[in-house]
Amino acid sequence: MAKRHDFTAAIEWTGNRGAGTSGYRAYDRTWRVTTPGKPVIHCSNDPALGGDPGLHNPEDMLLSALSACHMLWFLHLASDAGITVTGYRDEPLGIGESEASGAGRFVAAVLRPTITLADPGDADRADRLHGEIHKVCFIARSVTFPVSVEATYA
Repeated sequence: MAKRHDFTAAIEWTGNRGAGTSGYRAYDRTWRVTTPGKPVIHCSNDPALGGDPGLHNPEDMLLSALSACHMLWFLHLASDAGITVTGYRDEPLGIGESEASGAGRFVAAVLRPTITLADPGDADRADRLHGEIHKVCFIARSVTFPVSVEATYA
């Protein structure tokens, strides 16, 4: 039987300029995410949709969560396999599409980690771990779009 995990957060809209949503341009697309005991994350909509480009948007956070989950599982599996990772940096790419109606979605994501190994001879074994991660990563198992990995090793 699967073990249940509950995750909580509070999302609070902070964009009321005083007139609420009385008009499409009368309010800001900003909010904050609070999770007990953790720093507040200030967010906004995508800049293309009137958001603040200096704040995280939902698409940023989904792509970051996907990349971070993959990284954490990679580190775990590498440790189990006796592969010593000394550095990991990802610059993932999320590919989205928007319909004329404004409806949008991710159609794919590409994780592009650069991974530093203590022993460069472990690169082939390390590369094989990526295929196992999508079987266990909480986020990757939850999204419906394809996720590919283009890892490089240093």
